[in-house]
Amino acid sequence: MSVIGHFKPFNFELTAMDFKDKLLSSYIAMEDYLEYNSPIHDIRNKAIKIFEEKGFPSKKEESWKYTSLNSILKPDYSIFSNKDRNVNLESVRRYFLHEIDTYKIVFIDGVYSSFLSETTHDSVDVCLLSSALNKSKYKPVIEAYFNKTAKSDGLTALNTAFTREGAYIHIPAHKEVRKPIEIINFSTGNEDAIFLQPRNLIVVGENSHVQIIERHQSLSDNKVLTNVVTEIFAEKRAYVDYYKIQNDKQTASLIDNTYISQERESIAHVHTFAFGGNVVRNNLNFFQKGERCDSTMKGITILGDKQHTDHNTLVHHTAPNCESHQDYKGLYAGNSTGVFNGKIVVDKIAQKIDAFQQNNNILIDDKATINTKPQLEIFADDVKCSHGCTIGQFDEEALFYLRSRGIGLKEARALLMYAFANTVLESVKIPEVKKRINMLIAKKIGVNLGFEL
Repeated sequence: MSVIGHFKPFNFELTAMDFKDKLLSSYIAMEDYLEYNSPIHDIRNKAIKIFEEKGFPSKKEESWKYTSLNSILKPDYSIFSNKDRNVNLESVRRYFLHEIDTYKIVFIDGVYSSFLSETTHDSVDVCLLSSALNKSKYKPVIEAYFNKTAKSDGLTALNTAFTREGAYIHIPAHKEVRKPIEIINFSTGNEDAIFLQPRNLIVVGENSHVQIIERHQSLSDNKVLTNVVTEIFAEKRAYVDYYKIQNDKQTASLIDNTYISQERESIAHVHTFAFGGNVVRNNLNFFQKGERCDSTMKGITILGDKQHTDHNTLVHHTAPNCESHQDYKGLYAGNSTGVFNGKIVVDKIAQKIDAFQQNNNILIDDKATINTKPQLEIFADDVKCSHGCTIGQFDEEALFYLRSRGIGLKEARALLMYAFANTVLESVKIPEVKKRINMLIAKKIGVNLGFEL
């Protein structure tokens, strides 16, 4: 694979077209190392053709109107890292949820780290996608679920074509995973710039429960671009509680594509905490395929400097008597930019739907920007659906009230920020995650209030 690392000589910047060509050439080189009898060999080949046709999205597409990838596609990324990936536990321990016992699936520059991980096959499978792809006993699950709910857009197809490693979580029916699962992807900076494409497959059987925390973290200031795809399948009456913690360095960018398929009476909650990174794009898609499904997506975004975060959400109601709830809060300082593009689609057959969508934002500084577009597409006539957005600044009367009680301006603003975000935090089910998010918020706004929400 060394030919991949030498595809572009010297250190000049690539264009999006150059990077596309490099990826297509890298795929041809990678094919020599893949098993042709793999259950996803044909899926890979079809996917690379889709990427070749569609390429990277541009601002000409309505859903990408406010987010450009041009700047983050310019570095000469390494597609595969062949360098030493040793990471000391003490240097990364703070990124783990070490207050409680968890299963851990850890990757360093896209390669599994057995030293930092704790997996299991004790009644449930918490392990590697590469193992599931290469062992016959996992073949029925792979054939039934892999790439079955993911869209055929260029970025998802690119990830599918290069699928090699990621988390594989299979919870059989009537099981409750006894502790949360952490999926953590580290980039070491061994390469000047690296392009990572983790692929996660999560199948939660009937009446089963699981809690998952996902994080992508750079350990250096070298450039990293991550294009991750996660497919989640919640069978009848399954419960999925998922947390995304995004607090990376300014030199790291993330494109997160998550697809959740829900069967009858299943519950799926996803919380996204976007505090860091250069350009972050979250594509979160829920597909309800049975009656009495419950979908919840909540998020807190706190940005500064020139950070850019784009939340693009979809809830597709295809069955009656279901619920969905979206609540995204954003705080934007400096020259940061936020985007919220949320869509609720209700099919004609999906009567008696209760769907709520809200996006509230505060612009802390004059140069901060928010572009918000909540949308409803309703084809049923017996539904309860609402959507809305607000954009404003700090309530001057509330600030004056707090300052008149002897609270400094910085602390008063911080109190209002906490109160603003509380409706999202109150639904966090893992106390240690809630405590960690509180600490990250306090650090982000530069105060220590000495209390927890």
